[in-house]
Amino acid sequence: MMRLNEGNIASKHSAAFAVVVAALGYFVDIYDLVLFSIVRVPSLKGLGYSGDELLQVGISLLNAQMIGMLIGGILWGIMGDKKGRVSVLFGSILMYSLANIANGFVQGATSYAVLRFIAGVGLAGELGVSVTLVAESMPKEKRGWGTTIIATVGVMGAVVAGLVVDKFSWRNAYFIGGAMGLLLLVLRYYVIESGMFCKMKETTVSRGNFLYLFSNKERFKRYLNCIVVGVPSWFVVGILVTFSPEITQALGAPELVNAGTAVMYCYAGLVIGDLSSGALSQYVKSRKLPIYLFLTITAISCLVYLNIPHSSALLTYIVCLCMGVGIGYWAVFVMTAAEQFGTNLRATVTTTVPNFVRGAVVLLTSLFQYLRPQYGIITAAYLVGAFCLFSAFYSAYRLNESFHNDLEFVEE
Repeated sequence: MMRLNEGNIASKHSAAFAVVVAALGYFVDIYDLVLFSIVRVPSLKGLGYSGDELLQVGISLLNAQMIGMLIGGILWGIMGDKKGRVSVLFGSILMYSLANIANGFVQGATSYAVLRFIAGVGLAGELGVSVTLVAESMPKEKRGWGTTIIATVGVMGAVVAGLVVDKFSWRNAYFIGGAMGLLLLVLRYYVIESGMFCKMKETTVSRGNFLYLFSNKERFKRYLNCIVVGVPSWFVVGILVTFSPEITQALGAPELVNAGTAVMYCYAGLVIGDLSSGALSQYVKSRKLPIYLFLTITAISCLVYLNIPHSSALLTYIVCLCMGVGIGYWAVFVMTAAEQFGTNLRATVTTTVPNFVRGAVVLLTSLFQYLRPQYGIITAAYLVGAFCLFSAFYSAYRLNESFHNDLEFVEE
């Protein structure tokens, strides 16, 4: 690792504005990201699907979105390190806003899948580059608060998505998300580029080289551990909550659970979790301790979810809220990834890591579907969840504490 020359970073005013714009951008990002999970059943029924098709086609559409995020994470991350953080903030929100609007016009599963893929590519650039910009614009003692604000405000987008779907048709819900994104695009014109990036740009160091992450054994392990730590969050959202109607029915629930409401409760819990984990991280001056604690909460709440009889839909929603609190270490997790790597790879890492976590839902749902016929839906969920949580605990243990890291360095 090589140190960069000392220099001034962005002013307090520009840093605060960057946090506000990033938080609003992540709000729209999460709104769109979970909107499909909320409108999966009504939108597919509106397109003529029914019965088991709602699950099978729903998984294929979710996978299309997540594959788009995998590809987009790499593209936007590289661009963020080569061209700058701000340029990505413009391109990503424009892409997913237009794709969102187009989603409101779909007439079949094929066009739906294509547009979910395009939206996924656009969504991939939002969080990682925002966190990178904020982390590089704030003092190390306070940068955790910046990410906490971004994540806490952002996940409220899921709650709003649930409320919007209650009041409007699924097509209008997509239109509203696209319109919000285009309005936010105007604010991004005033965001100032990261001072660390501007200084690095004047050097000859290689920037945004994705293959650098695989050229060094220690760096690759660091990168892989960052990804694995976040996987339980999308096991909860992508399987337990998204497919809560099917899972709770298998547990003997007498009342049909609404997937959209379950998602809304889960993300309400995420708001609590992100705020709590971020505050705890700042208080104890550690990233790893909150991750351990909230992974433990996740494990306990998942066990409760897969064991109780779900005697009422409200009980299910409350447990979904508790699982949301557990996976609310997301803000700390993303900041940890940003702090582990140098400025010349930071946007690439911080953008690809959360998107590889989100994209892991493709593997998780495929494994879940593979195990389901042989073991049943509940045991399949147990097996996938145990694998995710055990791996996450181990990866968190392998990561170095990064709270006090000075971010002005590059990877050689």
